[in-house]
Amino acid sequence: MESVETDPTPPTPLTPPTTPAAIAPVWHTVVLIVVIVDFSIHGAWLLAGTHRELNRLATYGLAAGMDVLMLAWIAFGLHLKKISFRTLLDSWPISFRSILRDLSYAVAFWIAALMVLGSLSSAWLRTEALLTRGTPAAHAPENAQQALNSDPEKLQIIRALQRLAPANDREVVAWMLLCLLVGFTEEVVFRGYLQRQFTCWARGSVAWGVAASALVFGSGHIYEGARGMFLIAAFGALFSLLALYRRSLRAGMMAHAWHDLITGLAVTMLSAKHIL
Repeated sequence: MESVETDPTPPTPLTPPTTPAAIAPVWHTVVLIVVIVDFSIHGAWLLAGTHRELNRLATYGLAAGMDVLMLAWIAFGLHLKKISFRTLLDSWPISFRSILRDLSYAVAFWIAALMVLGSLSSAWLRTEALLTRGTPAAHAPENAQQALNSDPEKLQIIRALQRLAPANDREVVAWMLLCLLVGFTEEVVFRGYLQRQFTCWARGSVAWGVAASALVFGSGHIYEGARGMFLIAAFGALFSLLALYRRSLRAGMMAHAWHDLITGLAVTMLSAKHIL
């Protein structure tokens, strides 16, 4: 009988796809999310109140302090895993050419994002109209103010922004500084920290990481109502795509800070001219 030769070398097992490691403990991320939502609820209550004048400088200071605490909390979580805070920023070349390139991407992104958000807002309104088709049709608004009054949710957002937007030179300077800080902080928190952490929890699924971080980003703007939260979440997803494409947070930080700055100043100008 012929002997059958066998290969003594066992087959090499297939290497499973690598899953990115968590950048902080689970409890650390849960605490951060709870604080973000709680601060959003408090902000919604504060901006909705009409019984007293809002101290804008104190409000800006509170928001800035909250941002600094979030950055410190994230640095603490990274330290527990022995990860450098610098890794959240990805590529960050310091040269005039690279900064100008990120600035050009930020401008192009901001314009494109506004077009996308405008389309999503129109789709939301059309869906609302279809769902409420049985209600009596309202007369077409005669002017911008009537159009605003006919949209309670939009009116809620505008009134909240009016209470928050700067009203004098000191507040404008403070608003500018706050926007720079918020642009940096929120990109680090949502696109740098949370997106990576959620991607890890989803076993490397970048799509789930983007969606989950965008959802938390939207929940941080409760004062803008359901439609506003939906649009902010979509805005967050677009910021995530920019960060993934650029492999850096810098362009997103520029666009984020610019958007907040121009929104506040536009509300201030339109309110001064009694357009809003």
